Amino acid sequence: MARRFRFTGEWYVAAPVDVVADVLVDLAAYPSWWPEVRAVATLGPEDARVLCRSRLPYTLDLVLHATSTTPPLLEVSATGDLDGRVAWRLAETPTGTRLSLDQEVSVASRALRTAAWAARPLLAWNHEQMMRSGIAGLRGRLVRR
Repeated sequence: MARRFRFTGEWYVAAPVDVVADVLVDLAAYPSWWPEVRAVATLGPEDARVLCRSRLPYTLDLVLHATSTTPPLLEVSATGDLDGRVAWRLAETPTGTRLSLDQEVSVASRALRTAAWAARPLLAWNHEQMMRSGIAGLRGRLVRR
């Protein structure tokens, strides 16, 4: 039985929507600013294989396919250890951009399904740690631009 997770969040960055979108759609550059994104291999213009590892000792192996790369919606479908979708909605604010995350995934790998059943709060915590680091890295990347 697949274990489903839904994550949402909202963050603010001090940069215009188009600049934020440019950084977010450039998957190949993620390892330079998001420490938990360990490697990205481009598989084509809309596809990439991404390896992620947060605090827990497990590396997620994902294939992402871009379904929308134009603001306000940036969205990818995911297959591999997780199946589902990840979407960012970008909205202009007086001081920059609001990023709204909506992620819905099912655990696809057998090893993770067992862990998801037994340790759901720990996996949610692990995701939260990854997102905190990612937003901090995004802010730093935007400052360096």
